[in-house]
Amino acid sequence: MQAIHEQPPKAPLSRWIECGWYLDTGQAVTGHRVPPDGCLDIVYDHATGLRAIGAMTREQHFHFPDGAEVAGVRFRPGMAGTFLGVAPAELTDTTAPLEDLWPGRARDLKRRLDDAKSIQEAMRILLANLPAPDAALTPTQRAIEALAMANGNADLDSAAHQANLSVRQFRRRCLEESGLTPKRLCRVLRFRHVCRMAGAAGRLNWSDLALEADYFDQSHLIRDFREFTGRSPMAVFSNTGVGGSG
Repeated sequence: MQAIHEQPPKAPLSRWIECGWYLDTGQAVTGHRVPPDGCLDIVYDHATGLRAIGAMTREQHFHFPDGAEVAGVRFRPGMAGTFLGVAPAELTDTTAPLEDLWPGRARDLKRRLDDAKSIQEAMRILLANLPAPDAALTPTQRAIEALAMANGNADLDSAAHQANLSVRQFRRRCLEESGLTPKRLCRVLRFRHVCRMAGAAGRLNWSDLALEADYFDQSHLIRDFREFTGRSPMAVFSNTGVGGSG
């Protein structure tokens, strides 16, 4: 597996940004797997420039040539729209050149990144050059933040109430601001949580992990793995090609 190196943002951005990150492959990589995590990323490399990668509903595979260096910024679920000026729902399961979203700013930022002395410096430049959010979190963003803090194990009626919306209105606003419906987002967040626990566990007991992550049972955990990655949890964690933020 190619290690993802992460750096937390400074405090003023910590509610919006999960981390800056970089990847230095050293050699060609085919099929670097990134599972869904509910987040939207801005990604930079020399070959393709700056892109926005939307929230994913299924695992995506990325391919890198020899010596590829990639840096990025990962937004927390529901927070990217504040910076991008576009509804994250428009980017779900797809990518877009950042210049389409930030015409002038993206060109200037790319010039700085191209001049960076290392991919670590490029990551720091990305973190330091995000536009400052011009407002506090919206009620919907605060509700999404609560879902993320609960790893998706939350009552959606209560989340809608926190956002001062009906359940139907909250579904629409959550989709617009995170790129995922509340139900899908909660499933992705719980899946991400159990992947983190599995990655940290010395010995995997999937029945215990399912209960600890608040799955109804192990079969529901297996269902999510198959839907989000196309593989069983045993296959995912016997293979070292999974990357991303898990």
